[in-house]
Amino acid sequence: MVGIRSYGAYIPRYRMNHNTIFTAVGFLGTFPPPGENAVANHDEDALSMAVAAGTNCQGGMKREVIDGLYLATTSQPYMLRQNSALVATALDLQSNIRTADFIGSAKSGTTALLSAFDAVKGEMSSNVLVCASDCRLSKPGSTQEHLYGDGAASLLVGSDDVIATFEGAYGVSYDFPDRWRASGEKFEHAWEDRFIRDSGYRQFIPEVISGLLKKYNLNIKDFAKIAYPGLYPREHGAIAKRLGADPAQLQDTLLSTIGDTGAASPLMMLVAALEDAKPGDRILVVSFGNGSDALFFQVTEEIGNMAGRRGVKKHLNLKKELTSYEKYLAFRNLAPVDLGIRGEISIRTPMSALFRERRVVLSLCGSKCKACGTPQYPYQRVCVNPDCGAVDQMEDYRFSDKKGVIFTYTGDNLAASIDPPSVYGLVDFDGGGRFWFDFTDCDLDSVRVGMPVEMTFRRRYVDEPSGVHGYSWKATPVSA
Repeated sequence: MVGIRSYGAYIPRYRMNHNTIFTAVGFLGTFPPPGENAVANHDEDALSMAVAAGTNCQGGMKREVIDGLYLATTSQPYMLRQNSALVATALDLQSNIRTADFIGSAKSGTTALLSAFDAVKGEMSSNVLVCASDCRLSKPGSTQEHLYGDGAASLLVGSDDVIATFEGAYGVSYDFPDRWRASGEKFEHAWEDRFIRDSGYRQFIPEVISGLLKKYNLNIKDFAKIAYPGLYPREHGAIAKRLGADPAQLQDTLLSTIGDTGAASPLMMLVAALEDAKPGDRILVVSFGNGSDALFFQVTEEIGNMAGRRGVKKHLNLKKELTSYEKYLAFRNLAPVDLGIRGEISIRTPMSALFRERRVVLSLCGSKCKACGTPQYPYQRVCVNPDCGAVDQMEDYRFSDKKGVIFTYTGDNLAASIDPPSVYGLVDFDGGGRFWFDFTDCDLDSVRVGMPVEMTFRRRYVDEPSGVHGYSWKATPVSA
């Protein structure tokens, strides 16, 4: 039976209270509801978060079994360069897999998931990793600023050992002009909020849920959890009441703790529902954007194997409040910041070199000596072990999924950084290997020698004149 084999999620460390936004731009007449948004760090974007969620979803699974990766987002860095291929490279998946970008709509997350089910059902693929991620820019003072949050979710679709079987779906598609962004534009446009709510949200979601219930001869009470975006909290409850659903059936929309994560939102809620699910539970998940998709699942006994997974719950408990609205603007590159002469030095990697060294740079792959077993990064021809020195006796060795400890570190206030001081140092990997890394999602006063760290894929730079987004791996405390 085709279904979900595994799940994963990623929520950035920073949270910004809506009052922080109101204090800064409330004079424009924006009155946000109570709550907070998840805010990506200055070195994060939709791709880096997709890699984090995908890593979480894979767990200890062999990467060789994955033969497809679908990426859903409305905030892709590249319009011409396949974003899903970059994510697949960072995850060190095989080159003979199918990759595809699903963009242009907030419901692209469920569209990608449905396409993955079709691929596995049609035996075109065996295991497809679906990553949905969004990190959307909002104009300062806009209603989207306190509505949108950053985050990613990932699901592995297959037919073996599934934790939830895919039972069916129903969808509607409309050219609904609620939000749009033309090619080359930085910010999206939105039509009147009342129009979006009354002509779209309150119409499409009941229509698609009613259509699914009729198609499969189901009752709304048959579901343990019902998940659909809560863009309008009052209307969210009214829709459930019209459908005859009990309030206890409604999955938390995460709107007040993370915000609307766009393409990732329905998958994020699905992951949260699966974290609390029991065998036999039926889960209904619905998206909204240019129409709506409704999918329903039935949880199996395999759900018990997901215990301890770092999903939505653990990420919600690991946070730091971002109290500076000005720092938020700098993170988003919405306010010009002078990084000094050092910040003007170009660090862009030539594309030809990046392609040749893609596994070293993007997949964090080094080598391991076959003669003595010493791991080393970057890839070496001559073993660095002074007692060995074997030549051309190496095999590939991945460091991205290895943990380590800090051997030494430095806090540098002179280095060009949006969030000074820059913290970097040497990491000793579990099982061997040592290399220099930038540290992220940590404060200098919390770093110490011997601190456990793990690897995280991050955006290293954006070279605007050439349109290049550069990525590499950094070290972050394991607790983050």
